[in-house]
Amino acid sequence: MEQEVKYDIIEVCLLAGKILLQSGAETYRVEDTMMRIASHYGISQSHSFVTPTGIIFSIETSEPTKTKLIRVSERTTDLKKVTNVNRISREISAGEVTLEEAYQLLKEVESSNLSFSFMTQILAAAIASGCFLIMFQGGWNDFIPAMVTGGIGLMGVIFLHRMVQIKFFAEFIASIIIGLLSYGFVQSGLGNEIDKIIIGSVMPLVPGLLITNAVRDLMAGHLLSGLSKGAEAMLTAFAIGSGIAVVLTIL
Repeated sequence: MEQEVKYDIIEVCLLAGKILLQSGAETYRVEDTMMRIASHYGISQSHSFVTPTGIIFSIETSEPTKTKLIRVSERTTDLKKVTNVNRISREISAGEVTLEEAYQLLKEVESSNLSFSFMTQILAAAIASGCFLIMFQGGWNDFIPAMVTGGIGLMGVIFLHRMVQIKFFAEFIASIIIGLLSYGFVQSGLGNEIDKIIIGSVMPLVPGLLITNAVRDLMAGHLLSGLSKGAEAMLTAFAIGSGIAVVLTIL
């Protein structure tokens, strides 16, 4: 196998793994996808080491081992991209696309913007907040206050995270905003139960997928990634709780 082809295979595998990791996929899914792609293109022995912040991938041939590292600094939740990469991986395994075509398809997935619009995200957070309030035995009189508070809370997270690339800070300030708005609704008579409004409003900020992936990685034996994602989820939960606690303590 020619040297250039080997490096092209590594590039395709790493690109697929990078997209999956950035889009919220589990660690074992990232490793399995990269190894399957390499296997189809004639690399019988490949090794990968994936953490939430980086990927190390190597292949073993008759020549010296080829290894490459990439760093992943930005992570979000985009399950559509995860689905698209899985589809491309299946097409590769079925022999439907060449190495060059696979790389081009993956580059298109990486550059595509499949996330919902800003207003759609805010509207979804607002509706979810109201529904969570009802689920937690809140009254219908607090439905609209919870919707408004939850929508503004998510808006605060998005704007603050764009300004300061520290997720903890954005979530902490957004939680304070949620607490102040909930208190304001109750004091003005537009809301009745501040605890139910707060619970419903913070739910869009809760790292549900992160917690799920942490548990799944731990069950799959990826202890480092599982513990890292669990720690990140706990930090987010601490930021949310601290912000609400500051408001309730002061007021």
